[in-house]
Parts: sequence; C-alpha cells; structure tokens
Amino acid sequence: MTDTPGWASPSSSEPPRDGTRPPADAPAAVPGPSAPPQAAPAWGAQYGQPNRGTQPPGQGPYGWESARSPRPGVIPLRPLSIGELLDGAVTTVRRNWRTALTLSLGIAVVDQAGAFVAKLLVNGRTGASTQLLTLLATMPLSLLLDALAVALLTIVVSRAVLGRPVTAGDAWRDARPRLLQLLGLTVLTTLMSVGVVLLGFTPLIGYTAGGSDTPGTAALLFLVGVLTVPVGLWLLIRYSMAAPALMLEKQGVVTALSRSRRLARGSWWRILGIVLLSRVLAGIVGVTLAIPFRFLGLVLGLGSMDRLGDTAHESVGMMVLTALAGIIASALTTPFLAAVGVLVYIDQRIRREALDIELARAAGLPEQGGTGWSGHADQTTARH
Repeated sequence: MTDTPGWASPSSSEPPRDGTRPPADAPAAVPGPSAPPQAAPAWGAQYGQPNRGTQPPGQGPYGWESARSPRPGVIPLRPLSIGELLDGAVTTVRRNWRTALTLSLGIAVVDQAGAFVAKLLVNGRTGASTQLLTLLATMPLSLLLDALAVALLTIVVSRAVLGRPVTAGDAWRDARPRLLQLLGLTVLTTLMSVGVVLLGFTPLIGYTAGGSDTPGTAALLFLVGVLTVPVGLWLLIRYSMAAPALMLEKQGVVTALSRSRRLARGSWWRILGIVLLSRVLAGIVGVTLAIPFRFLGLVLGLGSMDRLGDTAHESVGMMVLTALAGIIASALTTPFLAAVGVLVYIDQRIRREALDIELARAAGLPEQGGTGWSGHADQTTARH
C-alpha cells in the first residue's frame, strides 16, 4: 500500500462479490510509480489515528443488518440502499459543513459573478438568444469551476467515509496535483455527452438558419435531434464515475473512463435513478430559495408580474437578487451532488470489488465476521 490518499485496487482486495475477477487492465494497487509496501494501510497512515467508533449491535438506523456492518464514517461499509446513499451525502455535508460550505461558497460566488457579467453584457440586446449566448459565454468558466468543485469535494467525501476530519487546506493540497487531469476529463465527458446532442440538432439549426420554414422537414429534423438525447444521457451516466476514479485511484484520464465504464456495467438504470433523484432534490432546493428573492424583487419594484418569467429583459436589481439566490442554492447543493457522485462510485466498488474490506482496514477497524450483506454470506465466510 502507499501513503497517498488513494483507494485500494480490486487486485489488493478479497474475491469480488459478484464472483468474477476484475479484468486485467484494472488499476494496480499503487497507481503510477511503484512504492515499497508498508505495514500500515494507506488511509490510516495518511490521516492519523483511526476513528474506531462503530454502531453497537441493534442500534443501526437501517435495521439489524446495518448493525453488523462497520460504520467508521458517514456510511455503513456494505452495499448501500438509495436511501442510505442519499443520507450519507447529507450527513457528509452536515458533519463537514464548515469545509464543504467554504469550498462551495467560494466556487458559487465566482460562478454567479461570471454569469452575472455575461448576462449584463448581452441583456436585452439579443432577444430570445440571450439565454443561449449567456450559457455559451459562461461554459468555459463553469467547466473549470465544476472540475475544481469535484476535485475538492471528492477529497472531503473520501475522508468522511472513514470518519476523518478535513479542512479546506487539506482538500486543496490533496486535490491540486490532479486538477489539470480532472479538467481535461470534465471537458472530454462534456463533449461526449452534450456534443452528441448538439450534433443531432445541428441539421435543424442549419435548416432554420437558412430561412427554410417547411413544417414537415423541421419536425423531422427535430425528431432526429431528440433521438440523440438518450445517447448523450447514456454516455453521461456511463462515465459519471470517472472523476472519483481519477481522483481517488490516481489514474489517468483514459483509465478513469475505462474504470467508470466497467463499474457502471449492469447498473446503468440504478445509477440513472440515483442521479435523477439527487438532481430533482437539488432543483427543489434551488427553486425554493429562488422564490423569496423573486418575490422580494417584485415588492421592491425591480420587476413586474407580466415579465416574471422573462429573463432576457431583467433589471439589474433583479439580476443581483437572482445571483444571490443562485449563490446560496449552489453553496448548499454542490456539496450534496458531489457527495452523491462519490458515494455511487464507492457503492459500486463495494458491490463488485469488496472495497468495504479495504475501507475497514484503512479505517483501522478490527476484522469483521460479516459485512451485513446476507446474500453473500458464503463469500464472506471464504474471506476469513
């Protein structure tokens, strides 16, 4: 093992839970240059004295099975239900609120400032194209900030799983060496998913821009574009775990994409459901926070009811209130969404590669007689 905060590879773990050995191109136990083996586990050596607190038998929040599973941090070390996964994300933000909010608030301020400037420059001058031009103008900054948020918050979540405290400085120090690679990965996955959809709608855009207005042809081209949306969504979910793999396994961009593809195999619909549910919850929070600010703008005379949904001709005061609402919403939802993404990755590795055993060792927990996953009791017995 190494003293970096990486994650153990499948080859260093016990037999995988699904009974199949990971492929030969799975990452090595110590990605990159080899290092001499050490007696202490990776995370135990990196993060100081282990947190040995576990839930006593019979007091687990999810029944008797969870009481049998070690829980050094925000999740029990066993395959997670959707409720446990979302609860783990919320618990991560709640236990590390100072670090999480400090990081996400700074990123949200820069993001909303960029969006505000872009909207101010094109506001009311481009008609119906205002929203699209604002999105395109802010996309490079958004991609950079998304990569930064994922990098920093992945470190926070990985520590929270083991019950380790983490500061913003710790997160920055651990994430900084991987930022450029993660930025490249973010751009690549965005181009793969969003690019496919844009390519599908290109014929319609070209046809409309040429001045043609035949309804039948336009409808057919629109249908062609719509058919590319499921393809873009499929690619987005398939490679949704590449960023945690890159950050925690110290892999390259191509290897991280391959890791995500293998981990998502056979679980695409489940991952899609978790991602959609988390996005819906985050969207509800965002809308709930935006309503009071919009209402305040109406009370102050910064807008009117007949233009309540018209963002192309907002007053500067209303744009300021909207940006404030966006900052607050992003500061609260960005850590939650990042935590969900990392925990999905952890859950898939627990299910396929018995990562829970390695995490228990890294947390300094004693060997467990069972993992609480009754469906694999025979494999648990074989491990010991």
